[in-house]
Amino acid sequence: MNSQFKINKHPFPSLLYLEWILLAITALTAVIPPPLRRFHPKPPELSICGIFPDLSVCNLLPELSIYSLVIFALMGLILPTKSKSSKIIYTVIEILLILTTGLFGERFARLFPFLYIILVTRSCLIFNLPGRLFVTSLSFTLFLFTTQLKYQLFNLQASPQAQEKFRFLSLNWSLVFGLSLVFVLLMMNAVLSERHSREKLAIANEKLREYAMRIENQATLEERNRIAREIHDSLGHSLTALNLQLETALKLWQSNPGKAETFLATAKELGSKALKDVRQSVSTMRYNPLQEQSLDSAIASLSENFHRSNGILPICQINLEYSLPPEINTAIYRIIQESLTNITKYGYATEVKLELTTTRGNLRLIIQDNGRGFDLGQNTTGFGLHSMRDRTLALGGEFNINSAPGSGCKITVNIPLMRLR
Repeated sequence: MNSQFKINKHPFPSLLYLEWILLAITALTAVIPPPLRRFHPKPPELSICGIFPDLSVCNLLPELSIYSLVIFALMGLILPTKSKSSKIIYTVIEILLILTTGLFGERFARLFPFLYIILVTRSCLIFNLPGRLFVTSLSFTLFLFTTQLKYQLFNLQASPQAQEKFRFLSLNWSLVFGLSLVFVLLMMNAVLSERHSREKLAIANEKLREYAMRIENQATLEERNRIAREIHDSLGHSLTALNLQLETALKLWQSNPGKAETFLATAKELGSKALKDVRQSVSTMRYNPLQEQSLDSAIASLSENFHRSNGILPICQINLEYSLPPEINTAIYRIIQESLTNITKYGYATEVKLELTTTRGNLRLIIQDNGRGFDLGQNTTGFGLHSMRDRTLALGGEFNINSAPGSGCKITVNIPLMRLR
């Protein structure tokens, strides 16, 4: 509903039922005749119509008080929630109904204070804290005013002793009523605060579920990329070397069959390794490329394979002061492997230098060749370069590449070790 006076159903149905039960009980007490007091043979009339029966409005009683009570009870079914003016009008109508019920109906005057308690309860559901405090203060003020009015009416009929006793009871009842209003206000604030906290928690849980789905999707994407990198770095390297061995064997098959067989045997070994890499990749890529080797030994094996494939023995300078975590060993191994694969494919180098050192909580890897190089602005979109960069960034490191056509290529990797130790 887009109306300015938009209303909603009662947010706490159980509280509405309690209101009706309270109204039903107090209405029954209004129907039952009041008992005689010891200090007076007949209780004096404390309503306006009891003192001034000639008023025209008194001819409508008790229907007016009953109708006011029924309307007040039914108003609890709907509560204004949007417009401030609708909330004010709603509260003013409630106060008028309470005054009508209490001032013009003698028997209904006994349920008069409970209507104020219901008024404060409803105000807590439609107003913010300042509005709740204002309605509570107004309710207590009106109660004191009507109590004083009744006291004045009582003085017109009762004896001095009865007046003193009535005054004492009125003061006590006012104090109890004031404390009751404060208790109701505090209780409703606590209930609403708890409900607000639950709503915020529900919203937070919903956002958390959305974030969890996003993280799950992101994790799935990252896992796919990781598997792609592993296949590219392991299988791609083996197949590149295998293709090179087969090409060499074909060239030597006519002129030097014996040497060609050596290259074919090496190609067979590389084919077996590629098949093993494929099987490992299918089994969620849990394969450890180092195979329980130290990083030094694994790099030595890569250098030997590179030497057999290209006839170039890389110049390696390795200085590791302490052992590295497995994830760093694997990343360094894959970066070196991919670099040597790229040199084999595109570099046409005659010299390769590899330097791996640890200094002051930092790991530095430098791979440099004197090949033909490439233009950084055009050839940095390959999967191999992305794979090396992603592996470095995943460890919080820095990946730099320096190359130009005819000037070789230099790859520098810096990985901080302090936060990973």
